[in-house]
Amino acid sequence: MRYSQPQMNKLIQNNKELQQKLKALMAEHDLEKIYAVKALYHAEVADGGKYQKDYRALD
Repeated sequence: MRYSQPQMNKLIQNNKELQQKLKALMAEHDLEKIYAVKALYHAEVADGGKYQKDYRALD
């Protein structure tokens, strides 16, 4: 499964929990949004993550 910035942004827009996690990541680690989204992908989507099915459904 490949990382796709637009696909990940759609997933975040459609999920309140991911929006909150994104904001927390950005604040906690002082990250720009683009890097926080990528980190969120690796933490919550990739390798059997909680949101992997939702991410694939957007494909």
